[in-house]
Order: sequence, then C-alpha cells, then structure tokens
Amino acid sequence: MQLQNKTCLITGGTKGIGAATALSLAGQGARLAVAARHADENARVLEKRIEALGSQCLLLAADMGQPEQAVRCVEQTEARFGPVDVLVHAAGGPVNGGLLDLTRDAWYEAFEVHVHAVFHLCRAVIPGMKRKGEGAIVLVSSVAGIRGIKTNIAYQAVKGVIPQMARALAFEFAGDNIRVNCVAPGIIRTDFHAAMPPEVKKHNLENRIPLHREGKPEQVAHMIRELICNDYVTGETVVVDGGLTMRIC
Repeated sequence: MQLQNKTCLITGGTKGIGAATALSLAGQGARLAVAARHADENARVLEKRIEALGSQCLLLAADMGQPEQAVRCVEQTEARFGPVDVLVHAAGGPVNGGLLDLTRDAWYEAFEVHVHAVFHLCRAVIPGMKRKGEGAIVLVSSVAGIRGIKTNIAYQAVKGVIPQMARALAFEFAGDNIRVNCVAPGIIRTDFHAAMPPEVKKHNLENRIPLHREGKPEQVAHMIRELICNDYVTGETVVVDGGLTMRIC
C-alpha cells in the first residue's frame, strides 16, 4: 500500500507510539485522523507537526472504552477524508494489580479499551475498506500478552487477546484484500514506563533485554508502517522488544 493521500485513523495517537506512528505516516503523505481522550497540548503540538509535514490532520476527542465514541471517530473521519484506508489501534494503558487486588471495574474497563474497541472500530471501518478493495489494520499488543509475568493480570489478558483477534480478522477478510496485523512492543521509553523505579530499569538493561537498551516509539512506528505498506503480510504479530522475549533466561 502506498500511503500518499490515504486516510489513516490512529487511536491513542497524541503521544508515545501512537504519535510516532502518526508522524511516520504523515511523512509518507497520508491524511491523519488522530483520536485521544483529550484534545490537550500534546494533541495541538502533534497537529502542528503533522501539518508541517504537508499533511492534513483531524483531531478527535474520544474514549475508546465507549463504543459510541469509537464509532463516532470513524464517522467523523469518513466525513472529512472519506473511507478509512488504515486503522491503527494504539489506545490503552497500564492496568495494575494481581488477581486478588484488581477491582471488578478495572478488569472490565481494560477489556473495553483494549479489546472491545477493536470490535467496534473494525465493524465501522471494514465496510468502507471492502468497497475500496483494500485496507490495512494494525493492532498494538505487548510482550506482556506473549509471556507471563507475576502482576498486571488484566493487562496481560487483554494484550494476549489482541494477536488472536488479528489472526481471526486477517483470515476472515483476506479475500477482500484487507490485511490485519499486530505489533507487540517490549519496554519502550514512553509515559507508560515513566513511573518505573531506577532499580527496575537497571535490572531490565543489565539482565532482561539482550540489546541492553530500551526501545523508542519511533522504532515501533517504523514496524507499524512496514506492516501497513507491505501488502504480502497479514495475520502476523511482530515483536519489537530488543530480544526480551526470545531468550530462555
């Protein structure tokens, strides 16, 4: 897929991996609709950076945990730019707590934002993609959805669902030339890890990550762009983690 003048909708798109992806796609001439909970200073700065690249930008304030707001984002994008060619679902965030600590509300809210939003967004964008005979969807999972850790059971559960959703959707809509893939980032230096204690970061760099460095949002964005543009890849989950999940110990 060539991105020039393609309509791209990115959720969670005003900071971190989402923002880096928006800039990467804008640099290829795409038109960007960027959704986030708040149209705050991060959003306005991103809008200016996208426009400075010569691309159009539509900012959308929406909570992906609310189905009607997720669908509204698609409707507003289509009203401005036409049918969505590319969907990147990067919205989400940490969900802390083990099984006996996590509240029922936190458990359900995690699924609303990370998993149920994929259902509603895809139902909204895929009909337009089918009419155009082409589409690309990239879902953002995590290495926490591939390997088990001792905490954050809800986060691990929802991120583990996403790769299977990508495979199921990829198979279902392959005949329509709609490709669905997934990225699973490791420890990426974003606000997600801002509260990480120094001793944990030191342990990660020295013992857990074979490349001995944290990743950058731009490195994940580069892979997302490749999954969008490479029209012979579908149903895959690509790990971007410095080797974190590939070793035994």
